Amino acid sequence: MTKFSVASTSRRGLLKGAGTVGLATLAFPTIWTPAQAQDKRIVVRDPGGPYADGFREAFYQPFKAATGIEVVPIVAQADPTAQIKAMVDAKNYAWDMALLNRQSADVLTDAKTGVYLEDVNVSASEIPERFRSQYLIATLVLQTVLAVRTDKFKDRKMPSSWADFFNVKDFPGRRAMRRNPADTLEQALLASGVKGSALYPLDLDRAFSKLDTIKKDIQVWWTGGAQTSQLLKSGEVDMCPTWNARAQTVVDEGGPVKIIWNEGLWSYEGFAILKGTPKASVCREFIKFTCDAKRQAAYTKYLAYGPSNPEAYKHIDPARAQTLPALPANLANSVQLDGRYWASNKDAVNERFNTWLLS
Repeated sequence: MTKFSVASTSRRGLLKGAGTVGLATLAFPTIWTPAQAQDKRIVVRDPGGPYADGFREAFYQPFKAATGIEVVPIVAQADPTAQIKAMVDAKNYAWDMALLNRQSADVLTDAKTGVYLEDVNVSASEIPERFRSQYLIATLVLQTVLAVRTDKFKDRKMPSSWADFFNVKDFPGRRAMRRNPADTLEQALLASGVKGSALYPLDLDRAFSKLDTIKKDIQVWWTGGAQTSQLLKSGEVDMCPTWNARAQTVVDEGGPVKIIWNEGLWSYEGFAILKGTPKASVCREFIKFTCDAKRQAAYTKYLAYGPSNPEAYKHIDPARAQTLPALPANLANSVQLDGRYWASNKDAVNERFNTWLLS
């Protein structure tokens, strides 16, 4: 495994004032010792749950072993954009980095509202271009999918599209949807016949009109991924849009759940650096570390999201690979979410959605 080094501020100060002795010392590689690294740590927001187990084995512990730098994970709310803005504005950093999806990263780097993230500035040619941006390099690829309880459809046709999910007459059953316009409006438009390539900008009138047809048939408006796993596991609902790993958790535990990859909404998540954190250089070394194929393969034992490094599949059990959203066959008929649309329209659309929900 490649080791990564980070220059210590105190060490640089000593070398600067050490004259020719210091210059001679610079000719040798930096070697970290526990004493030098003991005050080095970075605090990272992640969603907890299976993320915590997967990232601990894949990234956090190996990075500490390689560099002596501790990675401290902090569990935070599903949408941490407001928290990040507050930290950066106050220059009070409870976190140095945060695992963000592309939509949240775009919200935090919108030209109108300000840039709250550092440029990644990490060479990562091993990650395909569609999985990286100026502020985010994908650590994982995910899809919002339709998850269906197979035991509820033993003797009848199973839904296989968003149109089927919205078709209460031909596909009766208990339903849940996300209490958030993101994903939900895209699903409504796809169900109404809009092609994935023509989704954006979202036709809000058409989307809400389609949601009107199903509103009374939604038993649960969910707010977190873990909640969807429980809804599916308990059988409280028969079908539910959710993130693929949340549905796969139920499948792995033996639950009668099928993931519908058709028209999945894909995006990616990566570690973003909070603007102005004094530990940005260390964060960049950590991000480079997460691009490694073997490291990404390691988290898939716990978390059914797809590695962004294609070489990772060489290190993943073929049966497990079939459950991952970045596998070409599972990505083939999916639709990419447009984070920039949400960056520009999030507040207004949220307000309209919440008003609709309460009406």
